[in-house]
Amino acid sequence: MILTLVFLSLAVAQQDTLRLSLPEAVTLALRDADEVKRANADVAITEAQVTTSRAGALPQIRLTGTYNHVIANARARAVNQVFNQPNTYNVNANFSQTLFQGGREFASWRAARRVREASRLTAGETRSEVAVGVLRAYLAASLAERFEHIRGENLILASQRVTQSEQLFTAGRVARYDVLRSRVERANLEPLVIQAQNDREIALLELRRLLNLPAEAPIRLTTTIDSSTVPLIMTAVAQTQDDGSDRASIRAAELTVRARRDAIAMARADWLPTISVFFQTGVQAFPQSGFPPGRGETDARFCPEGSPPDRSCQNGGWFGDRTVGVNFSWPLFDGLRAKGAIDLAQAQLAVAEIALAQEREAVALEVARARAELNRSRAVFAARRQTVTEADETFRLASLRYSRGIGTSLEVSDSQLQLLISQTDEAQSAVDLYLAAAELARALGRPIPLPGGTAISPQTTANAP
Repeated sequence: MILTLVFLSLAVAQQDTLRLSLPEAVTLALRDADEVKRANADVAITEAQVTTSRAGALPQIRLTGTYNHVIANARARAVNQVFNQPNTYNVNANFSQTLFQGGREFASWRAARRVREASRLTAGETRSEVAVGVLRAYLAASLAERFEHIRGENLILASQRVTQSEQLFTAGRVARYDVLRSRVERANLEPLVIQAQNDREIALLELRRLLNLPAEAPIRLTTTIDSSTVPLIMTAVAQTQDDGSDRASIRAAELTVRARRDAIAMARADWLPTISVFFQTGVQAFPQSGFPPGRGETDARFCPEGSPPDRSCQNGGWFGDRTVGVNFSWPLFDGLRAKGAIDLAQAQLAVAEIALAQEREAVALEVARARAELNRSRAVFAARRQTVTEADETFRLASLRYSRGIGTSLEVSDSQLQLLISQTDEAQSAVDLYLAAAELARALGRPIPLPGGTAISPQTTANAP
């Protein structure tokens, strides 16, 4: 019964309309988008690489244990039964510390840390791109809804004008031509409304795809971008004079170059000797049968009957075993393996330096394009705001003149068409201006502005040396 109620509640919840604001959509995408999950996985991989590289500089402690049972001992049978030790227990603890590896361990650690920070910065770039992509999809859907509303209102106005024309025709104040023209205009607006509805559905499907939502999930968008909110959103971005030189992608490329230099130091370390110390302590036991009885002892009483009185035997218990030493290794010739590793590391450094230069050029070009688009969008937005005010006044005057019989239906239809175009253009210019501001913020590596005076900063910071 309880499970049934749970399933029913889930089914009802799935049918509820999801009220989604623009900040909530961005937050949802940054949590569930596949691109973000992949970037986070790459960061986790580099975190593991840092741990692995650090292990080369830390001491190693290992505990081992073995048990051997000799079925037949040739030396005991051929030489002396003193070699007959059928059971051997061995437990050892080994401590080793590398003293010198040519700097390989520290270079590896530095390189891994820099690669980790580079991956974090790259993940921040990915989140920025995902955030801007969601902004575009959300505002495209919102704009489609706005277009549908504008065209729907114009269709209502056209229907009212048809009714008005029919009434005026009945009163003998207008010709039948005006009635037919108003009907044709209304008929021409109907496909535009249907087109706007289709555009809205397609835009919502794209938004659901980016947010990993079911295709049939009902969504209600609660954030709109209009002429009153855009200036507040773009103020902070428009006033900045940053050139994007501190962007995360450039810092990631710089860290990659430094990691490649560390790789050269790691490769050169193969020409140098390796010195390490070790200490091993443990116990061994050689019982004739069974498990060792305890602490090892040697005495004549443990010898078989008939043994010489000066013979000493062991009781099969645990005897201490300790070893300390120094390992020294210097490869005098390795078949040019070290030379090949150095050449490879130097080539990879050259590639990383070229990639850094290309990234700087790409960011500079991207920032310049974003600034130019912002300036263009600002100018278009200012013109559209003035146009829609004038078009609205023109349509009201034309409608008033027509209702009083001193204007023509042609004037009304033309003014309504211009009003429709100006309203659509204003809505489009407001969205374009906001997206231009958001794109400039992303290109500069700055927080992306959101409606309501908030901003989202998906970038991470790096502190690698």
